[in-house]
Amino acid sequence: MEQLTLETMIAVFEEIFGRGLFWAMVAVAIVVTLAYLSVLIRDRSMSMRKFLMAQLSMPIGAVAAVVFVQAMTHSHLRDLGGPVDVIVLLGVAAMGAIGTAILVYTVQSLIRGKTDEA
Repeated sequence: MEQLTLETMIAVFEEIFGRGLFWAMVAVAIVVTLAYLSVLIRDRSMSMRKFLMAQLSMPIGAVAAVVFVQAMTHSHLRDLGGPVDVIVLLGVAAMGAIGTAILVYTVQSLIRGKTDEA
């Protein structure tokens, strides 16, 4: 692998997760993102109460993402080999935390609707 291209990254992710699961995760991410954007457009502001609940869910999402990736790759924390592995693991945790926060905020907004906080 001489160059890091989008096609290479897609092939690596398909190899790790399997083709069906990888594309299902991509589809879910697109749907959640579109739902989040529609909630933001509909409400025209962010609810700080919903945002706080979303932030409180972030550690759960970070841990879940790390556990999920380790289960899919059949690895453990003891298998970390160097600084690059730690950086990748922190990136996975950060993406899991952010994704969970967006998901929680979106679900709250879709269930509860727009609330006036004045």
